[in-house]
Amino acid sequence: MCPNCRAFISADDKVCPYCDVKLGPKPAPARESSDLIAGFIPHAGFTTFVILLINLGLFAATVVVSINSGSDGGLMDVDGRALIAFGAKFVPAIAAGQWWRLVTAGFLHGGLIHIFMNSWVLFSVGAQVEETYGTARYLVLYFVSNVLGFLASAYFSPRSLSVGASAALFGLIGAMIAAGMRSNSAMGAAIRAQYTQWVIYMLVIGLLPIFNIDTAAHVGGLAGGFAIAWLMNTPGSAPRWTDTLWRIAAGVCLALTALSFMLMLRPLVA
Repeated sequence: MCPNCRAFISADDKVCPYCDVKLGPKPAPARESSDLIAGFIPHAGFTTFVILLINLGLFAATVVVSINSGSDGGLMDVDGRALIAFGAKFVPAIAAGQWWRLVTAGFLHGGLIHIFMNSWVLFSVGAQVEETYGTARYLVLYFVSNVLGFLASAYFSPRSLSVGASAALFGLIGAMIAAGMRSNSAMGAAIRAQYTQWVIYMLVIGLLPIFNIDTAAHVGGLAGGFAIAWLMNTPGSAPRWTDTLWRIAAGVCLALTALSFMLMLRPLVA
């Protein structure tokens, strides 16, 4: 991305073809002492790595609880009672005041294939979104897409038990489509086309009867991610003071996520 006009350009360009600014070599990112496993985890994808760890940790916990409760599904099919206990989207509980399920449901998965597929997409898309929008905007996009996705699921599929990171993942894909639409460059058009194809493929797969996929959550997450990304712009293309606002918004999202996990864990440790 050109540091001057923020257009998508090739890594081989010496001069931006849109604003004619000379492009120097990209400086190597400085390593911070707070980076975990320095040299192994790319700093641009650190937030994505943390989300992956949380998802894997909760998946392991739900599998253990599921097996201990007598379920024979093992890794491939986590028992629904375990998912409900850990904060799945369950409309009767949400209607009773457990709003936090709209957050925690996005960090749970129903089986090994489910978490593998979502982790693969998160690893591929998450780092790109974080590099494009910055960590603060990325956190807001992930949180809002996740909540809006499960809100849509609760409204359009009130009888289904639903979990998974795919609502937030569709939001991240929507954010990349928004970034591509904002750019008039060939690279922007390529990004827009690539992620639009992703959406089409994933929605078509979701309609196949052999998969039990929450399409409402996907569409809600996609719409939420696109809308938020269209409003926020990318770092450097908006007034500097907006960066502070998005950092505050990211802090609020992190606080609400932490509170949601506390409310989810309270009955488990009581």
